[in-house]
Amino acid sequence: MNPVRVVVVTMWERGADEGDEPGEFQFWKAPRSLTERFALPHGDHDLYYNRESQILGMVTGVGTAKSAATTMAVGLDPRFDLTRAYWLVAGVAGIDPEDASIGSAVWSAYLVDGDLGYELDAREIPAGWETGFFAIGSTSPTDPDKREPRGEVFLVNPGLRDWAFQLTKDLTLPDDPALAAARAPYANHPNARKPPFVARGGHIAASTFWHGALKNAWANDYVRYWTEGRTDFYTSAMEDTGTYRAIDYLDRAGRVDASRFMVLRAGSNYTMPPPGISAAEYLLRESEGYSGMIASLESLYLVGSTVIDELLGNWAHYAEHVPGVDAD
Repeated sequence: MNPVRVVVVTMWERGADEGDEPGEFQFWKAPRSLTERFALPHGDHDLYYNRESQILGMVTGVGTAKSAATTMAVGLDPRFDLTRAYWLVAGVAGIDPEDASIGSAVWSAYLVDGDLGYELDAREIPAGWETGFFAIGSTSPTDPDKREPRGEVFLVNPGLRDWAFQLTKDLTLPDDPALAAARAPYANHPNARKPPFVARGGHIAASTFWHGALKNAWANDYVRYWTEGRTDFYTSAMEDTGTYRAIDYLDRAGRVDASRFMVLRAGSNYTMPPPGISAAEYLLRESEGYSGMIASLESLYLVGSTVIDELLGNWAHYAEHVPGVDAD
């Protein structure tokens, strides 16, 4: 059985794993010498391993269904000992211009599912409602008497999140004139105009690629609703509640340690347009090539590698003591 110290969890790759236009996985494969291939026909993408560093690289596939299924497949794979492995989700995301800029990297402990809920068409919502999407078991989007979460929100070891943030918060992230030009139109959002930086904030996962100021407001309200106001929405993607649901089940089975799970997302695109551009126009324009894609991939590798190098460089300690859980 192959021991694993770190699992790098990416969600997609454009084409080949090396040598062409990069996606999430390619930024890790060659730099981390992930050369030993393990076929994974029961998952979305083959696995790659470095026997010396004991890093395992995986690609979940896009969306919560693929991420949950592939993570479960890896977690139950008898070829790997994952009982002491740290899991690092490293993926691009939409980013709220109210909170951060494209290229910024965000550590998240609160993961909110943006698919599980009741929904009415916006043309049929009652007067006074801001949205037609609300929690199952509740009576309105603001009903305080929501049910106990059943996958709508997960809290992932905030101590480990804070440790990773402290380790990386002063890093200088990649920036360039093109990125600065993409930030400049956000005149009403000071944080959107800053050079990329490392932050902490809530994450929302939904399989629908949404965009615009009204959906942005919904995401903030929904994250605040499920976290009791402890955080709001910083980043959006499609997979992380599915990935962590699988990790939670695998933890119950003794296959992994859920307290060693980290989510790092970097902004490849804003989740709402700047002033003067419609939501539809900006979404379609950005879909042709996200203005922060390469910068976000570079930020993910820089920030994520800082944490990985600390873990591996002091493995005798971190193998036994999880930051945020165990006393040093």
